[in-house]
Amino acid sequence: MTDETWQVRVHGRVQGVGYREFCVDAARRLGIRGWVRNRRDGTVEALLQGAPLQLEALCEKLREGPAFAVVQGLDLVVSSNPDAPCTHFERLATC
Repeated sequence: MTDETWQVRVHGRVQGVGYREFCVDAARRLGIRGWVRNRRDGTVEALLQGAPLQLEALCEKLREGPAFAVVQGLDLVVSSNPDAPCTHFERLATC
């Protein structure tokens, strides 16, 4: 199966509650490559690369989030050809 790249934006109370670390841990456990970061508008943004079933599993986890998060929505854009393939999963600085 061909890897895909998914761009995800998570809305709600997702900053200051351990959301990015939750995402990093879940992505690494699932073998997903990419990154996650806070955005100045209060959302969390992630670029996810991997097999579609892995990405779906991670997005299900992201819809729940860690214990103190309140996820109100998840926007998703799917692309089959990444511009820059990632080699691991990391947390980036806020943009």
